[in-house]
Amino acid sequence: MTSSIRERLLQGVMASLAPVALAQGATLIRSPPVGVTREQSPALLIFPESDNIVARPNDRVERHLVIRLTALARDQSGLPAHIVADRLLVAAHAALFAQASFGGLLLGLQELECEWDAEDADASVIAIPARYQISYRTLVSDLSQQG
Repeated sequence: MTSSIRERLLQGVMASLAPVALAQGATLIRSPPVGVTREQSPALLIFPESDNIVARPNDRVERHLVIRLTALARDQSGLPAHIVADRLLVAAHAALFAQASFGGLLLGLQELECEWDAEDADASVIAIPARYQISYRTLVSDLSQQG
């Protein structure tokens, strides 16, 4: 069975961010089921948040997939955690926008927001979540076909 366009887009995001994570010495994880350990940080986490229908022109459906990237870091090699996390997110952001169409599946990409969080349980952990909206189309009757 063919994967949905949504899943192919998420796999494309993972593929475009894998070299970034490697270059930054980070772990890339999609929707981690448990907390990220010290050994896994720094880490770049990817969370699909929502997939909304925004228009139904004829037999097409325009959709907005919202993903959250979280750069997670601890103090490392003399660098403060907020610097490590920021550098990771800067590189991830650039990599996302360098993939102009994700193989022709993407109609548009835009950044929605970014936050800064210091972990209450561990003061040396910084998480910088950024949300992005990916616009794409499918057929009304088939999530795996472009509209």
